[in-house]
Amino acid sequence: MISISANAQNHFRRILSGQGIEGLGIRLAALHPGTPKADCRLEFCEPSDLDGAEWTLECEGFSVYVDAASTRWLDAAEIDYLDGATGGQLTIRAPHIKGREPGVDASIVERVRYVLDFEISPQLAAHGGRVTLEEIDADGVVVLRFGGGCHGCGMVEVTVRDGIE
Repeated sequence: MISISANAQNHFRRILSGQGIEGLGIRLAALHPGTPKADCRLEFCEPSDLDGAEWTLECEGFSVYVDAASTRWLDAAEIDYLDGATGGQLTIRAPHIKGREPGVDASIVERVRYVLDFEISPQLAAHGGRVTLEEIDADGVVVLRFGGGCHGCGMVEVTVRDGIE
């Protein structure tokens, strides 16, 4: 379930009323869900923009339409608006948008990919590098592929030994 605070609903009503379009609502979608790049997108949505597959959240005076493919990623999301001395700030907290940590029943491939995507890759990306899982053989040997800034770097062995292992 997605919760929208009273302050956020007031904010949405205020900006929607200024648009002068009958039936205008707000569309919420997850961009790049399940990845470290995941983010939320809010946009105006006219009735003609809807395809019928959206999940509709009725608020007083307007509707929020959640992209059908985004619903699982936006479960437990919270939308709030805080007024401040220099203006306001809309915040969206979506705890599952980047994915969930694999459970104990997850395969070794899922667990290794999760660690690479959420712990190793962000550190490598800070230096222009990247790493992907190539394979895990029957003996449990993990084969990785380095790219970007890591390609040809003389520190790859140190990265594997001190940063990944």
